[in-house]
Amino acid sequence: MPKTYNLFISHSWTYSDAYDGLIELLDKDDNFLYKNYSVPKNDPIHNAKNEKELYEAIKKKVSPSGVVIILAGVYSSHSKWIDKEIDICKTEFIVPKPIIAVEPWASERTSKRVKDNADSIVKWQSKSIIDAIKELG
Repeated sequence: MPKTYNLFISHSWTYSDAYDGLIELLDKDDNFLYKNYSVPKNDPIHNAKNEKELYEAIKKKVSPSGVVIILAGVYSSHSKWIDKEIDICKTEFIVPKPIIAVEPWASERTSKRVKDNADSIVKWQSKSIIDAIKELG
């Protein structure tokens, strides 16, 4: 039986098409199994009373993940929560969580902050994303 990879996929619900597209890429390979610890749209985490509570809720979601995937679209450069997710990955665990930056399809501009903190930078292709997960996870 293939290994199951625990993933946290950072995303913005404003750009949910990119998240949905990434899930489709991961689901293309029948031999690749994963558990998604990402924050779903209807999750009560969005009802956090303050930023500290939201930070702790995100940290709790990232904790069981072996790999964190961040969509490296230019919108990521303007997201304070993606910055906080990077900080959580790099500073909150004894062993930092590896980050995979996925460059969106046909993107000309991507997030420097995400790519500077990534352990692997891959293109918008099922094989390259899954290979990076297997390597880092």
